[in-house]
Formats: sequence, C-alpha cells, structure tokens
Amino acid sequence: MTSNINYIQLAEKLQCCVIIPTFNNANTLQAVIDDVRKYVSVIVVVNDGSTDKTSDVLSACSGVTVISYKPNKGKGYALRKGFKHAVASGFRYAITLDSDGQHMADDIPLFLDEIQRYPESLIVGSRLLMHENMPGGSTFANKFSNFWFRLQTGVNLPDTQSGFRLYPLNKIADMHFVTNRYEAELEMLVRAAWRGINLINIAIRVYYPPVEARVSHFRPYKDFFRISVLNTFITIIAFVYAYPAKLISRLMRIGGIL
Repeated sequence: MTSNINYIQLAEKLQCCVIIPTFNNANTLQAVIDDVRKYVSVIVVVNDGSTDKTSDVLSACSGVTVISYKPNKGKGYALRKGFKHAVASGFRYAITLDSDGQHMADDIPLFLDEIQRYPESLIVGSRLLMHENMPGGSTFANKFSNFWFRLQTGVNLPDTQSGFRLYPLNKIADMHFVTNRYEAELEMLVRAAWRGINLINIAIRVYYPPVEARVSHFRPYKDFFRISVLNTFITIIAFVYAYPAKLISRLMRIGGIL
C-alpha cells in the first residue's frame, strides 16, 4: 500500500469525495472525520436533524462541508442531499460511510484501488456477518435483505445493508426513489442493478462496540416493517417490469435489433 498522501492525491484525481450522513452521533463523529481526512480531502457531512451536540462538533470542525436541516428525515434523504451536492460540485464518485465509528476509514484505499480496475461501478463493502460482536438482529435482517435482493435482481451480494460504499454519481444522479429512511440503501442497490450498473463487493472490517456503548437508530419493528413493504413493492415491479424488460432487451440484441 502506498502512503496516505498518495491516496489523497488519488481521490482528487478520481474526483472522489466522502459523504458522511449523521444523526445523533456526536460522540464518534469527530474521530470518524479525522480518520477520513487521512485518505480523502473533501468531506461532506449531512447533519440529518441531530438533536445532540452534533452541531457543536461540526462548528468546531474546519475544512468540512456541512449540510444541515431539521427535522430528521432519514438516512436515504441525507444521502441524496449529499449526492446532489457532490454532483453540483463536479465530483465523479462519492464514498459513503457511517458516523458511528463502525466503519474503518483505513479501508477507503480498497475502494479507490477497486474503482480504478472497474470504473463506473458501485462498490459495496461487505462485512463479515458472523463477526463475534455483530448484533443477532442485524445478521438476520441482512440475510433477509440479501435473499430478497437476489430474487429482485438476480444478483448475489453478501451484504446489501452495508453503508460503506462507493457510488458512481453520474450513474445514479437522475434516479428517483420512493424511500427516505433506513431501507433507502437497499432501494438504491436494486435500482442500480436494474439499470445495469456493475455491482462489486469488497471485504471490509467493522467495529462493533460493547452493547452498552452502542448508539443504534435501527428500529427493529418499524424498520423491518418498512423493509418488508419495500421488498413487496420492488418484487412486484421486478416481475412485472424489470425482468420482462431485461428479457426483451436481450432478445433484441440476439436478433440484431440493438
């Protein structure tokens, strides 16, 4: 691995920024930003209506672009706000990671290396689902999500709920979504697969603090219900539109029409 400064230069060459959506993670946000600075110079933090000391942390943090609004509107909404800013600022790629310290910023070089090999791809950081400290509910939800994603797209990804990703902004800028909250990241993957964007997974590390120190915004009943509703909707669209459209396109290519 080359020096960190080379990765900062590489991110600039690739026109890649980092987007950090955050909601009430004041205790870990500064450390996450400091770690990300070692690899990428342009950081966009989207303060999704935090009610803790997040605003104070960001006020004391120089060299970071901050997008703030109230009330809280959900992670999906925050990501889209970040994407919109990145596109308007001329960036080609955006890496997203969570503000709770779960993701390791020193895995960012893995994404930058991979996107050079597979330009315009959407890269998903794949966690080890059997990690000793991973909450059991998260493991189940991820396997559940992976199953539906494979059914809806025909693509096998081992971690469809990971928030550590690299997005090709020009490929997703004009996408329209129906969800704003936790489940939005799944919808983004499905729509990317339907659009024919190359999806790649890379292994990443993850840190889960002790149970008593965790700050989670996942609401087991509400979010699981929302994910179930989304999966039902997407599955219907997949079999009514996406799969038939893909089949027709393939037949037309075979017939030399396209």
